[in-house]
Amino acid sequence: MNRSVAQTVAFSLLRGATFIVVVPVVLVVYFLASRGWQALSWQFLTQMPTHGMREGGILSPIIGTLDLVACTILIALPLGMLSAIYLSEYAKPGLFTRMVRLAIVNLAGVPSIVYGLFGLGVFVFLIKHECILAGSLTLALLILPVIIVAAEEALTSVPRSFREASLALGATKWQTVRRVVLPNALPGIITGAILGISRAAGETAPIMFTAAAFYMPHLPKSLLDKVMALPYHLFIISTQVPDAPPRIQWGTALTLLLLVLSMNLAAALIRVHYRRKQSW
Repeated sequence: MNRSVAQTVAFSLLRGATFIVVVPVVLVVYFLASRGWQALSWQFLTQMPTHGMREGGILSPIIGTLDLVACTILIALPLGMLSAIYLSEYAKPGLFTRMVRLAIVNLAGVPSIVYGLFGLGVFVFLIKHECILAGSLTLALLILPVIIVAAEEALTSVPRSFREASLALGATKWQTVRRVVLPNALPGIITGAILGISRAAGETAPIMFTAAAFYMPHLPKSLLDKVMALPYHLFIISTQVPDAPPRIQWGTALTLLLLVLSMNLAAALIRVHYRRKQSW
């Protein structure tokens, strides 16, 4: 096989692999959109569920999902950024650093149902009942590896010459990190945070034991209240309410999909925008 034929075969395999990856995504979006778009309306998105979730809208699951996501990112983002800064800028190679990185990798590989059981045995036990706070702490642990890895990669991508120039001008290590490294790494950190948010928004198992309510006729009033959430609501109306109208099921699924896709799209746009502004 000559070089041109080998190159053609290799490119064909790469295109085929890309096609195999893209087609399922397109099919899922088309499948849900074709069945759920008729249910999407202003009333469906702004009304509370009624009559045992057989009528009404999905306002409370949407608000509950946003509450969980907001509280989760407020917990996970500072911890993830501080951990990434330590690992990237301060930690010295050694046994402790290797153990920390191994722990992060293992944390990323833990099944989500295990996070739910952990949250039930720790956070729910400490708070004494299921609530938004317990669910958010559990989800924060779930997305923490994503944020740490993304933030550390963003920090290490900043050229070392930036650090050396700052230190040569008399800046301290922390001043260099805060005023030089972090501003240049911010796009990657924001991207990782948004990807973590999108994963948290679509999880069912971690909130099933820690925060999710089967049905609530009102919106949560504090972090110590239980909450309805889109993924758990979809699970309930699909498995526990057999006579629920299909339009509610498909409409809820499409709303959740659009929420997750919009977050991923926002992460991609932010990454592209800041990459164009970078001159290094």
